[in-house]
Amino acid sequence: MGNPEKKEKQKMLDGELYNAGEKSLMRDRYKARQALRKFNGTSEEDYSIAELYEVRTKILKKFLGKLGNNCWIEPPFYCDYGYNIFLDEGVYMNFNCTILDPNQVRIGKRVQIGSNVQIITATHPLDAELRMSGPELAYEISIGNQVWIGSGVIILPGVTIGSDSTIGAGSVVTKDIPPKVVAVGNPCRIVKKL
Repeated sequence: MGNPEKKEKQKMLDGELYNAGEKSLMRDRYKARQALRKFNGTSEEDYSIAELYEVRTKILKKFLGKLGNNCWIEPPFYCDYGYNIFLDEGVYMNFNCTILDPNQVRIGKRVQIGSNVQIITATHPLDAELRMSGPELAYEISIGNQVWIGSGVIILPGVTIGSDSTIGAGSVVTKDIPPKVVAVGNPCRIVKKL
């Protein structure tokens, strides 16, 4: 599986076959799950809105790669590692979003993400024999500034979405979407230029 000298984490970030069962990666996922249990367990019953924002922000800043100012993620939220997620300022993520982040996910300024959105960098080899032997792959996802991602959207590995675009609810984004368009469907396709 590639260069035996290279650590599994670096292979993962380089888009090469890697072993997700390697001990340090398993430990990193465990740490993320601990942080997510704390984050998802916060409640409006225990804090004022200002306190809740402060508590949730503190938890997220400890395990996300970047959390810009004025971001808000509604619990429950799920991810693999956290440290591969980079949110610029003003990102809003609604309920029940999942980011599988063995590779980097970069989300620009003032992006609005609807409920039940899945952002998936993880994938598997197409060759069945290789796939059954265990190695995985992951490819970076990038979302520009001021993008609106409707509820139930699935964004697949390696996709870039350009700034100021809108992705319609329920779409499956399988390839890059340019800036300033409305795109919908499965597979997601451009229906309007802005």
